[in-house]
Amino acid sequence: MGGRSPFAALFNGLNTTKPYLAMVSLQFGYAGMYIVSMVCLKHGMSNFILATYRHVVATIVIAPFAIVLERKIRPKMTLPVFLRIVALGFLEPVLDQNFYYLGMKLTTATYSSAFVNMLPAVTFILAMIFSWAGFFILQSFTLKKYPAELSLTAWICFMGMIEDAIVSLIMVRDLSAWKLGWDSRLLAASYSGIVNSGIAYYVQGVVIRQRGPVFVTSFSPLCMIITAILGAIILAEKIHLGSILGAIIIVTGLYTVVWGKSKDGENSETDVKCNGLQELPITGNAKSITDDDDINGPTKIVTIPVSNAPFTQGT
Repeated sequence: MGGRSPFAALFNGLNTTKPYLAMVSLQFGYAGMYIVSMVCLKHGMSNFILATYRHVVATIVIAPFAIVLERKIRPKMTLPVFLRIVALGFLEPVLDQNFYYLGMKLTTATYSSAFVNMLPAVTFILAMIFSWAGFFILQSFTLKKYPAELSLTAWICFMGMIEDAIVSLIMVRDLSAWKLGWDSRLLAASYSGIVNSGIAYYVQGVVIRQRGPVFVTSFSPLCMIITAILGAIILAEKIHLGSILGAIIIVTGLYTVVWGKSKDGENSETDVKCNGLQELPITGNAKSITDDDDINGPTKIVTIPVSNAPFTQGT
């Protein structure tokens, strides 16, 4: 009777590993996006238009869930929160994705995904508040003021869609470039919009609230490995020995961040337990004393608990 139930232990174990499983799953989703987007961009689709369609799809998919599921818990929108959302829509959907897609046109999927591995260090020292790293940091700050992950995701996708559309109309004057067909263009926009903007923004928001932005970005090296394998199989990209050795060194070094963050979590929990105030129990044994000194006001009742060990004056 005194021991823990095996089902309770299993549940606690799964609850502890949920952030890890969520981030690992996202890396597979990102790896698939790299491959699909690479095929689409190599066939001539504009990176600006791809980013725009990506957030059109994401907004259409995520907004209904946010409206229905968070209608009772959604905080009130304020001007500071709205300005942060506008900045989030510019940092990731506009700035990061357009430069990233542009780089994918000129390089391979493996090379592009490898650059994401700089994110943990950049995020950790707060030295570069823009693009993908700045998005994570600002998202963590915004969630403290607007703790509704689905609604925040929908807002980011919506603002990204508007800002991307403005940039695309300026950069791409050919209206025929906006045409979509049943080909890699539609697949890339749909896949990246649903998986990498809609689901990813939401999952990242949940994990950021639990573990912080450094923990989230520390899983990027896994995406590089998955992308390299898929790129070699699907796109026939060559994997060199130097790339493999470099990947091993990078992954080994950066995953020490995850270990360090787990230790920080354990230490913080211990500090909370040690520094927490103990509340004295209130028992049923109490005396009521009537204070009639204040003749102008109502009678006050002061309750004083009676101790089981009466005070005795020392010698």
